[in-house]
Amino acid sequence: MSVVTVQLGQCGNQVGQELFDMICSDAAGGQKLYSRGSWERFFRQTAHGDLVARAVLVDMEPKVINQSLARAVKSGRWRYGEASHFSQKQGSGNNWANGFCVHGPHHREVVEELVRREVERCDRLAGLMAMMSVAGGTGSGVGTYVTQCLRDVYPKSFILNHLTWPYGTGEVIVQNYNSVLTLAHLYQLSDAIVVHENDTVHRICSKLLNIKHISFRDVNRVIAHQLGSVLQPALTAYSGGAHSRNPLGDLVSALACHPEYKLLSICTIPQMSSASMDYSTFSWPGLLKHLRQMLISNSKMEEGIDWQVRPPSGTDRTRSLTGPSFNTSLANLLILRGKDVFSAEIGGFLDPTLYTSWLPSEEAFSSWKSEVPFNKYEKSATLVSNSQAVLRPLDNMVGKAWNMFASRAYLHQYVKFGISEEDFLDSFTSLEQVISSYSQLG
Repeated sequence: MSVVTVQLGQCGNQVGQELFDMICSDAAGGQKLYSRGSWERFFRQTAHGDLVARAVLVDMEPKVINQSLARAVKSGRWRYGEASHFSQKQGSGNNWANGFCVHGPHHREVVEELVRREVERCDRLAGLMAMMSVAGGTGSGVGTYVTQCLRDVYPKSFILNHLTWPYGTGEVIVQNYNSVLTLAHLYQLSDAIVVHENDTVHRICSKLLNIKHISFRDVNRVIAHQLGSVLQPALTAYSGGAHSRNPLGDLVSALACHPEYKLLSICTIPQMSSASMDYSTFSWPGLLKHLRQMLISNSKMEEGIDWQVRPPSGTDRTRSLTGPSFNTSLANLLILRGKDVFSAEIGGFLDPTLYTSWLPSEEAFSSWKSEVPFNKYEKSATLVSNSQAVLRPLDNMVGKAWNMFASRAYLHQYVKFGISEEDFLDSFTSLEQVISSYSQLG
């Protein structure tokens, strides 16, 4: 089964290109069945044997799309379809309302047609993955509108949204408005929402990969690595010894079991520079001990784990939005790849104290495994978590947006494109409910 990816805005197109590049590179070095399974998911083959990404590229400016097309061709391994992209000469001005109310509706038919063509090229559609940022205008506004269209046209298909959250210090002055509007709308449309925070990924580049001058491309490669470790073929408990057929369906089934809880975060171990990899050896007990503590203490990387945080005893499950505290999970998916993967002891992730009390741990925890090493790592483990991990950044973002809204800052920029104060209030109410639900997980 195949996944059709829709890359939206500057960030969505840049991350998407890195993801396809990483997937193609990883599959090329894998076993025959693994490679075939990966390519079937994300690429189609031409009569000449060329790999063409199952993707649609959308932006309101042509520069980034042209760069993505050129980089794909330059790789020599894969390319985008010749008529699979759409761009205009005028951007959305970092305004969600401009993207959602103006550009989205204006270009709906052409974008839907591009997606329809890609979907019809699939023997069987596993689902659609929309990749976007929440900070700007095109990724957030047009991206939300396109997701709404996808839900209308493909009501029974799985839709996964991948969101890149902006730096907390700010890239765009109205980024918190754009983020609130995006997330509130997507919560009604998407089956699951995978979140990557730029601040966290930046720290991984600096602390673990030892990159001195970090570029957006470095950040995007880390995101692509983590996403790829989830989406590449693996064996599940129900796949009968063959690679799972539907990565999006299996992901949603394992993690998004309740419509109030759709926010997923990813952490991967190990992550290190190529120079360090040559001198490092890993054991499954060591990797899983660190990964479990990363989950418990809500640490997104193995450096700086707080080993003092422990699962609560009895009914002591209070959640703090300020200090360090135990991170309660609704559901977790552990994905192991590499040597001796079937000997790894994963019982520590079945501990009932890790999870909310109303879901048994054997239903809340899933694992996938593959003996094929991923992206040059002999052994690697990835945890996709539906937990309180996103609670603090979400609460911070909503709080900053509310402070601006209360002073009516920049509201006129949204009103002039058709977004009313009532629309803002509805979005705040929706996200306050999400925050409340995650706060009460414990």
